[in-house]
Amino acid sequence: MPTETLLDFPFSARGDQLPHQVEELRDEPVKRVRTIAGDEAWLVSSYPLCKQVLEDPRFSLKDTSAPGAPRQYALTIPPEVVNNMGNITGAGLRKAVLKAINPKTDGLTDWMRSRASDLVDGLLTHGAPVDLRGQFTNPYAEDLHCRILGIPQADAPRLAASLDIAFMNSACPITGAKLNWDRDIAYMVERLDDPATTGLVAELAALREDPQYAHLTDEMLATVGVTLFGAGVISTMGFLTMALVSLIQHPEVWEQLRAAPEKIPGAVDELLRINLSIGDGLPRLALEDVTLGDVEVKKGELLLVLVEAANTDPAVFPDPHVVDIDRHNAATHLSFGGGQHYCPATALGKRHTEIAIEVLLEKMPGLQLAVPVDQLVWRTRFMKRLPERLPVLW
Repeated sequence: MPTETLLDFPFSARGDQLPHQVEELRDEPVKRVRTIAGDEAWLVSSYPLCKQVLEDPRFSLKDTSAPGAPRQYALTIPPEVVNNMGNITGAGLRKAVLKAINPKTDGLTDWMRSRASDLVDGLLTHGAPVDLRGQFTNPYAEDLHCRILGIPQADAPRLAASLDIAFMNSACPITGAKLNWDRDIAYMVERLDDPATTGLVAELAALREDPQYAHLTDEMLATVGVTLFGAGVISTMGFLTMALVSLIQHPEVWEQLRAAPEKIPGAVDELLRINLSIGDGLPRLALEDVTLGDVEVKKGELLLVLVEAANTDPAVFPDPHVVDIDRHNAATHLSFGGGQHYCPATALGKRHTEIAIEVLLEKMPGLQLAVPVDQLVWRTRFMKRLPERLPVLW
């Protein structure tokens, strides 16, 4: 009896078009696939079933890092960091982290607007064409997270240099990932000891004097800083970059926002809905046998939530491929996950992008690609879909 040929996942790394497999999955919303690591998984692609997996506690994120569990790809961080927000909560640090990433905290919104304006002014001085990713979205996200952590902005490049490896999707462990991790942890421990450090890192350092937190090692505290910088920068930069790709591809939407900038917050939710920055599936491990749609998922099996399919499910979002900045339910997208692992930096990520779009509309109203869209080079085997460069003119 011939064995079934499994669909390979993830799909195309191109972020300018929805992979053709998404529409082909509409009639089979829970489908067996083979991952980069060579393991089998259930790919979940309808909106209601994706939402169920994200919200049902019988599907665990933490357990995806357990020894022997099927994997999407090799881990590039220590296994205990996979459930980092859970670790933070367990250590009593959640309140400090949530305060630090609140865009209403400590003038953060004003800072973002000032930094975005300065960066765009630098691009105008440089003259077109420029690489909007290398010269705007990257430093804007990196500098923001240095500000939140209270570490020198000048140190952003050394921390950001690790991310190209840290967020790789590889079948095998990557030697460079461990070297980067150890170096970045050592750097963050130094910042804990530096009296000039401010922000979240200073708050973490102060906990070492509190007997209630005596169980926290310097490495545990440093891990909060390293993972917040890495995940925060990649997520905010990735979404903003891809939002700009979408806007450049839809000049009519850009013009709508120029005419009515008050619609930018609603537009950001629609840009999140159509965003293809998530390059893989959100992983969960079944903790028991569960019926999911028409499929019996067995305990110990891996599930991958295909966000881009859920966000373009026509049963939930009519005419899903139309960019409608007035779409009434755009904010119900799953781009920030769901359930207990719903992204805690949602408000920050949205505000970060809103401000960037406001500034670019004001200062570069004629923004457009400087090369044909099919000349963009897309990063492969990475957790985010990203153009290596985004050349623009205005």
